[in-house]
Amino acid sequence: MEVIMKRLLYTLVSAALLLTGCHKPEYVLPTAERQGITSLAAYFTFGPYVDQEMGRLEISDPEMDRYVIPIPWYFPEASDDITTPYMTKVRVRATLQPNCIIEPPLTILDLTEENHFKYTDATGAKRDIIITGERVKSSKCEMISFTLQHLMVNGIIDKAKGTVSLITANDLSVAKATASVSAHATISPDPSEPHNYNEGFTFTVTADDGVTKMDYFVVKNVPEKIDYGVNATSVEKLFNMDPATGLGLPGYKEPANVSMGVLDSWLIVNMGDGSAPRYFNKIVATAGGTINIGSASPTGSIASDEQDHLLICNLAQKDETFNIWWTPSVTAAPELLLSFVNDMGLPIGQEMKVIGNIKDEAVITVTYPGISGVTTSGFFRAIHIVGGEVVSNEIIDLFAANGFHWGAGTPRSTCVVAGTPQMDMGWYSAAYSENILYWFKSDLSVGSASIGEGDGSVEDAPGGGAFVNGNVDPNNLDTKQFNSARYLALFVSTHFPQWWPGPQLYVYDITGGSISGNVYNSPQLVFSVPFMFDQEYQSSAADGNGACGDVILAPSADGYMLYIYYYDHYSQMIGGYSMDCIKR
Repeated sequence: MEVIMKRLLYTLVSAALLLTGCHKPEYVLPTAERQGITSLAAYFTFGPYVDQEMGRLEISDPEMDRYVIPIPWYFPEASDDITTPYMTKVRVRATLQPNCIIEPPLTILDLTEENHFKYTDATGAKRDIIITGERVKSSKCEMISFTLQHLMVNGIIDKAKGTVSLITANDLSVAKATASVSAHATISPDPSEPHNYNEGFTFTVTADDGVTKMDYFVVKNVPEKIDYGVNATSVEKLFNMDPATGLGLPGYKEPANVSMGVLDSWLIVNMGDGSAPRYFNKIVATAGGTINIGSASPTGSIASDEQDHLLICNLAQKDETFNIWWTPSVTAAPELLLSFVNDMGLPIGQEMKVIGNIKDEAVITVTYPGISGVTTSGFFRAIHIVGGEVVSNEIIDLFAANGFHWGAGTPRSTCVVAGTPQMDMGWYSAAYSENILYWFKSDLSVGSASIGEGDGSVEDAPGGGAFVNGNVDPNNLDTKQFNSARYLALFVSTHFPQWWPGPQLYVYDITGGSISGNVYNSPQLVFSVPFMFDQEYQSSAADGNGACGDVILAPSADGYMLYIYYYDHYSQMIGGYSMDCIKR
């Protein structure tokens, strides 16, 4: 009996062990909403655009087994450089949902051929897939700009409606125009021929693919505006590129003092090295040439007001003459606006800003940066213009008033902008050493101080961070009036691009004066690109001379468009956005 019981116990234990050993783990469904390959991206492996993305395929069908990555016919899109030479050696990267595998691993592929892989989805199911590429011509057929010749009237383009409004009282029954359209697209009939815009005229823009088309009805008209400020739904990215490879501007290792302005259809870029400022199409950044500099000395900086007037200043050391010139166009020689001897022991001219209209009322601010490694400074000049004439030119000391200064670091880490052309809403500035954006009231008391690190935790900010002390220059500022509102732009350039984070762009409504809270979630914030991780920028600069940048707000003279441009010389990034106030 005892033997039988032992055998029975042994049998039960063995059965239990057998059942335990064969038990399959519970299958847990992946948390992703959809399984599979979500995107494939192709990158240059050689040439001037190495490591830049050349094409991307977004995937919505989880069952597809042939993936064709569209590669643009030209790169950059606005250039005439074809992508054919790069197609045979392309680095391809896949974005996969959890538990999905591509075998063998993706490396460098010849996208002119069909590349075969084994794909395993999250359930373990396998299938053969093919990855290849195809050069495609652009399907973009947008009207970018439309300008009446001689009158220099810029059309207001509503892309959603396919209309272009010409705001003028002139007779347009026989008028000639120039137009720019999407890269490699064509427009017909020819706008340089005379057409009747009093009654309206239709143009057709045909994309480079020869198939996609859009009609634009151009007519003398005045579109309705919204009551206040910008229409938040109108934000459009214009361009973002490497200024060296894309525009032929100096690389990050070359000394520079970058500043920008806008004249009519042109974005003006000055490197502060004595060379003539260059101008580019403000919508697509195609090169235009160099401006007529006349007798002006562009060794300092440039700026532009709200009515298409460009200011140019020189760099003046102690006891040298400081000049500010102005010009209404890229072809007219600049005229002298004011001149005085710099009687301070600090240089002047590295940074200049303006708000208002210099032919009516405006305020020009020019800073006195400290001498690098030697002395600090909180000095700047406030030049008030009324009726087109300079009525005051005073030195203001923020350090004496409230202890604010820019430290003794790079002289390009200074900027002060006025709140209004009337000098009644004080000043805005930020410092590399503090990473705080200040509003100083007209009596120089601190009206608000918007910090950039929240409670000290970088997790507070969108994208996982905010201003990180020592890594960024939060001192690129500009202010402008637009549609009964006043705006301030802040561009945070990178002081050490080899360290995180990337550049940051913010625009605030400062009609009430203060900017409260944190810079990245302030109630006054109307537009931002908190971290430009999706942009290409030079992230390896470690020994350059270019820890400088600039940002400008540029209202169109007709009052319908507001443009924003930024430049980070060290990170080698230049780009722009547009907004409007058209009621839709």
